[in-house]
Amino acid sequence: MNRLTMRYRTAWLAVVVAAAVGLVALAPHLGFTGAAPAPIWSEKPVSVTAAATVPSPNWVALTRALKPAVVNISTRRVQDGTPMQSPFGNDDPFQQFFKQFGQPSRRTVRSMGSGFVINSAGYIVTNNHVVDGASEISVKIDDGREMPGKVVGRDPRTDLALLKVEATGLPVIPLGDSSELQVGEPVMAIGNPFGLERTVTTGIVSATGRVIGQGPYDDFIQTDASINPGNSGGPLINARGQAVGINAAIFSQNGGSVGIGFAIPVNQAKSVVTQLAATGKVTRGWLGVMIQPLTPELAKGFSVSGGGALVASVQDNSPAARAGVKAGDVITEYDGHKLAQPGDLSKLVAATAVGRQVPLTIVREGKTMTLEARVARMDEPDQAAVAQSDEGKEPLGLSVETVTPSVSRELGLAEASGVVVRGVRDSSPAEKAGIRPGDVITELDHQPVANAADMKRLLAKHAKGAPVVVLLHRDGNSLYAAMTS
Repeated sequence: MNRLTMRYRTAWLAVVVAAAVGLVALAPHLGFTGAAPAPIWSEKPVSVTAAATVPSPNWVALTRALKPAVVNISTRRVQDGTPMQSPFGNDDPFQQFFKQFGQPSRRTVRSMGSGFVINSAGYIVTNNHVVDGASEISVKIDDGREMPGKVVGRDPRTDLALLKVEATGLPVIPLGDSSELQVGEPVMAIGNPFGLERTVTTGIVSATGRVIGQGPYDDFIQTDASINPGNSGGPLINARGQAVGINAAIFSQNGGSVGIGFAIPVNQAKSVVTQLAATGKVTRGWLGVMIQPLTPELAKGFSVSGGGALVASVQDNSPAARAGVKAGDVITEYDGHKLAQPGDLSKLVAATAVGRQVPLTIVREGKTMTLEARVARMDEPDQAAVAQSDEGKEPLGLSVETVTPSVSRELGLAEASGVVVRGVRDSSPAEKAGIRPGDVITELDHQPVANAADMKRLLAKHAKGAPVVVLLHRDGNSLYAAMTS
């Protein structure tokens, strides 16, 4: 390399070094620092201690101990098939012929579910929907014996049923405390999915207190333990070997598990099962208010901070009406319990002993006050329609409610008299007679029906085997219908 080239290269390196030094000197003024920028995240591990209440589960030992207490429930029910229809549609003049002579054939439908023994004398807990409408129930236990199951009692509102088999010394699953469940806690489900007996799946508690639109007492445990058709009625078990839930529902678009299953908390089941074992039915408290969620906008409009239940209407002569509750009140506390959402009120009132006087904290026009209400007994609509008798007589399949002035206003009726049909069971005598929800029954066997008690009294006097003739009011028109039980 010649001297000229060497001189130029030395000069160039000097310029580069000088520029670099200058940038370093100016870096703070230009917004640059010499060190690498600090990350905007943290990599510090979370420091946790093992929870003493959630031991590491020994699923193998628990499965061996608890599987024998899980039973397979198979049911038989008779349903009508699809009626014949004219191939030319409803406008075909011969459609009436098909309606009269193309009656559906009756067919036998079999289904399967799960349950588990809670008492060695043969008491079994399952879902109401597993045995609802069944004319025959068969229970298969772990030792291979198959025996008939008797329904001790059912509670459609919580989807629970209590069965009894004639056996003693059966293995049982103890009940735990579902209020202690923690999200993330390991759980195990045992059942008979798709008829595959005593299948075990494990997962965690995904959430608690889920409301899925099944009824006014929704309070489900959500789990990702695989639950499929046939698991209904089986136990959800914690790491201590206790049943903390009764598997009841799944969320699925294809009928199979997608990791979202729901179980009824065992604490809710305890009170229901206790009453079913004692009386065969569940008695609940009743306040007599129609409530709705308190949205942020409504809370602001009613000058309420925090949660509560907004009273939309108050039934006449109800405990709430006698206590002075009015439409537009916001109930924020019931018997000392703060209400986070309207469903809390429904569950608390239902669990209150009939005749007990409880304090209600309400907000009215921005002012807080306390009222006293004496809780009454809820008249279950399905009981008013006469439940199945000991002789096996089938019910009419009607759920009815007395037409009170508030119900009359709700339906736009001219007068508050009769009973309104709230539900009609599939394949029931009521459905076959063409009765629909929303119909108002004012006569039964040509006698006036003023309320649900009248209907129950007249049905009790009705001649066995004779058709039940009712007068209906529907959409401003009157028509008769006959039900044959």
